[in-house]
Amino acid sequence: MQTILKETKLESSLIYIRNLNNCPPSYLNDPGRKDFFEIVWLKNEAPLHALKFNDTDVKGDWIYLIPPYRVHQLNKAGKKGELISFKREILEEEDKEFLLDLFKIFNVQGEFSCLRINQESATGLGSVYTLLSEEYEKGKDNLIVVKALLKVFLLKLIQIKEHEFTDHDINQKRVYEFLMLLESNYLQVRNTDFYAGKLGISSKRLNQILKDKLDKTGTQLIHDRIILESKRLIIHSESTIKEIAYDLGFSDRPYFSRFFKKQTGQTPDEFQKQAQNHVKSKLNTLI
Repeated sequence: MQTILKETKLESSLIYIRNLNNCPPSYLNDPGRKDFFEIVWLKNEAPLHALKFNDTDVKGDWIYLIPPYRVHQLNKAGKKGELISFKREILEEEDKEFLLDLFKIFNVQGEFSCLRINQESATGLGSVYTLLSEEYEKGKDNLIVVKALLKVFLLKLIQIKEHEFTDHDINQKRVYEFLMLLESNYLQVRNTDFYAGKLGISSKRLNQILKDKLDKTGTQLIHDRIILESKRLIIHSESTIKEIAYDLGFSDRPYFSRFFKKQTGQTPDEFQKQAQNHVKSKLNTLI
């Protein structure tokens, strides 16, 4: 039975809320963490990623939206702010327009998305977060209220970024359906014909839609998902690269290595070494 998490074990939980200063190592190191969406709200802090602009005054409120199966974790040591982690199962699957918008702001095909929020937005979010946190602390009997308040919080995040996507047309819904099909089938099926058939459209039309909405073809998105899982396993599992290759459906390690290098410019061994050095030198941050 999945409930509100009041201890630190994630496997049987749907949601986990903590102040960043009170987030135990047992959460950070829990293998079940890979299944959670994470919202990391830094308050009056500098960002944790390189900015594309030269701004010497970058302290403020930053919200990191980190999807499941991320490769890098977030080093929160000494940071002020809040953490909300939740599984997809806590969301209402019937509300597909909401889920599509949510997956977009979480950048499900990448490492993370980041929003810088102004004081007005921070105040509005803060009001909802306070209610959410209070209901969460009451325990498992309040799961229905917690779910409702979480959705309000997420809707407010979507509104902050709504200028990037405002239309809910049929093609956006097809993108959502494709991403859901991909998540369930990418290990077994790696051709766009299968996904197009499930959506009732041609592969050519599916690629047109994906290129328009996500700027990538179906094949590119399938490959991105395989690479994302490959990186996660290389960093966070104890499996050898040969074992990872077989787990991901590759016939042998050389084939997997060629695929990985073609997509990333590195061999799996080179990536593994770089990731290990990154963790040692930068404490596993996002940058």
